[in-house]
Amino acid sequence: MSRGSGGGYDRHITIFSPEGRLFQVEYAFKAVKAASTTSIGVRGSDSVCVVTQKKVPDKLLDQTSVTHLFPITKFLGLLATGMTELIISYKFILIFFCICRIADKSQVYTQHAYMRPLGVVAMIVGIDEENGPQLYKCDPAGHFFGHKATSAGLKEQEAINFLEKKMKNDPVLSYEETVQTAISALQSVLQEDFKATEIEVGVVRTGDRVFTVLSTDEIDEHLTAITERD
Repeated sequence: MSRGSGGGYDRHITIFSPEGRLFQVEYAFKAVKAASTTSIGVRGSDSVCVVTQKKVPDKLLDQTSVTHLFPITKFLGLLATGMTELIISYKFILIFFCICRIADKSQVYTQHAYMRPLGVVAMIVGIDEENGPQLYKCDPAGHFFGHKATSAGLKEQEAINFLEKKMKNDPVLSYEETVQTAISALQSVLQEDFKATEIEVGVVRTGDRVFTVLSTDEIDEHLTAITERD
């Protein structure tokens, strides 16, 4: 171990795994999984929806004070999966530039041994004036892509397998179908029938383009529709 200029051991050392991966980044990805929640994002023809579990760690906590959904601006929403102490302070209007900025910041955190990579997967949703509904996902390494549907968290791969089947033929999903596909995916992979208070749902529609968190009554309507359909 090398010594720093002050005579003590240099703590700023970059450590790689035998496969050449940066351990700090690996730990960040594991932190997302360790959050024990699963998140889903689905893009429809006139809307985009994100949904996640709402787990309150303490029964004495006020449920309304716990959330994974954050408005970045009036028209952009973020669903954070993992260590949600990440604070978003961006005021960009265009969704692509917003996700680029988040990805750049995440990537910078992987370049220095003394900086802890962000243990968060961020899903950004919004309506682009030219391209319509948009769903982007950025991982702790700073990689980001646009998606028709995606997942993050504990049951990510199982959810992606479910969504691949649902989106195989590029279905044209209405607003109701978009929301219910996202909720159904979460129910399927976790094998649970949720109550409206146990999940969070965020949506953006082409009409007003405003990011909105659905109320428990609105979520309950979608849960009822899913039950009646099945």
